[in-house]
Amino acid sequence: MIARPGLSAEVLDDLDWWTRPVSERDALFAWLRANDPRPFAPELDLSGNPRGGGFWALTRMDDIREVSRRPDDFCSGKGINIFDQPPGLKDYRGSFIDMDNPEHARLRRIVSRGFATKSLEAIRDDVDRAAREIIGSVAGQGECDFVTEVAALLPLRIVNNMLGIPRSEERFIFEQTNIIMAASDSEYVPDQTPRAIARAVGTAGQRLADLLHGLAEDRIKTPRGDLISALVAATAEENLTPDELAAFFILLVGAGNETTRNAIAHGLLALTQFPDQRARWQGDPPAYTARAVEEVVRWGSPVLHMRRTVTRDGVRLGDQEFARGDKVVLWYRSGNQDEDHFAAATAFDVTREPNPHVTFGSPGPHHCLGANLARLELSVTFRVLFELLPDITAVGSPEPLRSNFLHGIKHLRAQFTPAPRAAVTA
Repeated sequence: MIARPGLSAEVLDDLDWWTRPVSERDALFAWLRANDPRPFAPELDLSGNPRGGGFWALTRMDDIREVSRRPDDFCSGKGINIFDQPPGLKDYRGSFIDMDNPEHARLRRIVSRGFATKSLEAIRDDVDRAAREIIGSVAGQGECDFVTEVAALLPLRIVNNMLGIPRSEERFIFEQTNIIMAASDSEYVPDQTPRAIARAVGTAGQRLADLLHGLAEDRIKTPRGDLISALVAATAEENLTPDELAAFFILLVGAGNETTRNAIAHGLLALTQFPDQRARWQGDPPAYTARAVEEVVRWGSPVLHMRRTVTRDGVRLGDQEFARGDKVVLWYRSGNQDEDHFAAATAFDVTREPNPHVTFGSPGPHHCLGANLARLELSVTFRVLFELLPDITAVGSPEPLRSNFLHGIKHLRAQFTPAPRAAVTA
């Protein structure tokens, strides 16, 4: 019998609670799965006060999978966050991730050109070069902020290279996407009033959209061999409009960058906290990397939840009936620790198989299009880390992001034996 924690589902929308130790929320989810797997929780504002409304929290893997497979009953087009975003903000934080068919299918079909297995294999060498360049830039220091100097830059640089965005824009894109994806944290938006957050997100989104508009118009006139050209200037195929490209870019470098950077950061934490698993993976990367990467994203669960909205009265999930407009929130973090599917779920195990996690979503129309890109980035990053900084470890506690959407790490100190430059560049 799992002992009841001193909290209830009411804290799930309390952003301050999500900055507390991971063990506390895992304990709550474990109790809910065992005793109250679909609780109703109130919506809270940024200060933790009730703002009206609420949502059904789905904590078991089977429920998460079932809802994901039924987009006609549980739609994405009303929003993927717990709170209802104003239309202006929704434009900057969604793209096709919070659309329903037929618009979703159309945009996903176009965008998928750049994420086919053949396309990703073609950039493997580019990913390796980016990893060596970024990890090599800190290798001589003996310590670094692993998030801001390594984990955050890797996926951003890789995506920018794919798209053909100049390196000179990297810092600008990094800063603007931090605002969009981490707006509920005062490090990125100091004024945490709703009006100020909306203004900051809107401004950052517009700045990124302006950048992409200019690049799209340039590629339409003069196509190149990059992903922007493939999406806006392909011949004999339907293309994205500049507006659609801008929204997709914000999704890709925002959601894609944030989730992969957090997976990399959680991966270093796992290697530090579970040295036996580190020794196994590091001792034979070809044998363990594929399974270890799946375990990194399950154990870290960089996306904590996705929301769906009930489309009509009378929709049922098991023995429960919902009404039109009800919000159901799929707690991926909880699903990834469901005892019915994962033994010793809070442990990190590079031999775990099968590993049916829902980090990239469950089978259905919204399964993450960038999942294989993330796997490639993680595989290469840890291979290069093992090679260049073999004794790297996390030091101290990670500084968590104030968010119940992203399982974010803002800062994580790492130490390692400095590597001579000749060894890094060999």
